[in-house]
Amino acid sequence: MHRRDLLAGGAALAAAPALSSPAAAQAVPPNTLRVGMTAADVPFTMGQPNQGAEGNRFTGITIYDPLIAWDLSRSDRAAVLRPSLAESWSVDETNRKVWTFRLRPGVRFHDGSVFDANAVAWNLGKLLDRDAPQFHAPQAAQGSLYVGNIASWRVRDPMTIEIETKAIDAIFPYQMANVFYSSPARWEEVGRNWDRFAARPSGTGPYMVERFVPRERLECVRNANYWDSARIPKHERMTLIPMPDALTRVAALLSGQVDFVEAPPPDAVPRIRAAGHQVVTNAYPHIWCHHLSFVEGSPFRDLRVRQAANLAVDRPGMVQMLGGLALPAKGMITEGHPWFGDPSFKISYDPDRAKHLLAQAGFSRANPVKTKFIVAPSGSGQMQPMPMNELIQQNFKDVGIELEFEVMDWDALRTRRRSGAEAPENRGMHGINNSWAFWDPDIGLLGPAFGQGRINGGFNWGNYQNAEADRLCIEARQTFEPEAQNRVLARLHSHIVNDAMWLWVVHDTNPRGLARRVQNFTQAQSWMQDLTPITLRN
Repeated sequence: MHRRDLLAGGAALAAAPALSSPAAAQAVPPNTLRVGMTAADVPFTMGQPNQGAEGNRFTGITIYDPLIAWDLSRSDRAAVLRPSLAESWSVDETNRKVWTFRLRPGVRFHDGSVFDANAVAWNLGKLLDRDAPQFHAPQAAQGSLYVGNIASWRVRDPMTIEIETKAIDAIFPYQMANVFYSSPARWEEVGRNWDRFAARPSGTGPYMVERFVPRERLECVRNANYWDSARIPKHERMTLIPMPDALTRVAALLSGQVDFVEAPPPDAVPRIRAAGHQVVTNAYPHIWCHHLSFVEGSPFRDLRVRQAANLAVDRPGMVQMLGGLALPAKGMITEGHPWFGDPSFKISYDPDRAKHLLAQAGFSRANPVKTKFIVAPSGSGQMQPMPMNELIQQNFKDVGIELEFEVMDWDALRTRRRSGAEAPENRGMHGINNSWAFWDPDIGLLGPAFGQGRINGGFNWGNYQNAEADRLCIEARQTFEPEAQNRVLARLHSHIVNDAMWLWVVHDTNPRGLARRVQNFTQAQSWMQDLTPITLRN
């Protein structure tokens, strides 16, 4: 019944415009990879991208490098951290707030200047030192999630930098995978002006910017002198084109105007494949979910109601509705991931058990639970939110939960999430449909589950409070051996699944459409993807 909303996209596809801008449709040199992004604008090019993970994916790890990067070379396992601009890192055995990074020798920025510890210190000042001449508030805002625990830094020698955190945090290396390094020399060259730097960016990454047209395109060329010979791009050029409309992206792929598109809609997939192109998918660290409220008056303060809500959802039916481009969720984390653990509460479609649990809590179809969720009709990572939420609404009704929606645009929803369930504007709201990532332990598990000393505006929207979850969060942040840390995180995940902390629905399979001429792309189990191995047939 809800598939009609998706099928409407297929009829509209034939009429969808492709690249409406004359400049966007201009002829491009051969051996150019043309990418249709979901973003409405080119992400920041100065060093610290905006637009979340998509910005990091397209102007972060392409033009720039972090100290620690993701290994994106495999599709058969969750991406793991690897050395990048730092050859190695370690934490001080006596003061576990102090991290030492030994930098890779011989790395140069695109402008030819040397990358060293002074450049790292300069970039940390760009994000953290408001008195530094290079401090840039827009980049600082984008990097705040990753550098917020940094207290100080010190250059020990030209190839060694020491960073001290405010609190002991074994998760810190994950944060460093999202901090990128701009050239101090180029900033001086353009008159210490970040706007001019944006037009002529200089990083250390595998691509160098040749031409930047805001809101229209970013043209890059291969960095033939890139320090990592294995990641020198196998194509000569790359063009990034903002294309926020899904049907426009598909039309551009089918007409041969782009080679690579993000997030094609489910009902476009058969047409893409029928035209001889590829659609690639893989599990990746993303969950389509509803954060639940635990504030006074919320029905989800009752564990039986939370578990019943999770058992009421027909996930196989939803996967079918989405054209197979999803995986039924059994928790926050995908099965097979090192953090999944072994929850005793098995999330499945079991409406009879859901009704039994609701009856124990005093509810039934005649006396339903009454609840209200905040939802948006679209948004990054939100898949097909209205048909999906309507299916949940019907599933809930079948077992004795009456669900009402407050619908708003994506930016407004994100603002309401940041304000927390206790905020006056969220009074009477018992859930919020904000899809979530788990690429690192902080965003995926520790932030949502930690309630001790809660601060509004964090990842714990619903004010979840659980002493055992808090204990495991603290233990994870103090466990520095990676395998031991994974085991703690697996126990934490098992615990919050058993406690039905959220309503977990499906994992997006991260579809991408690739032109038939695209070869050698490996879709990693990550929000980041490495475009450099791609080759293009004539």
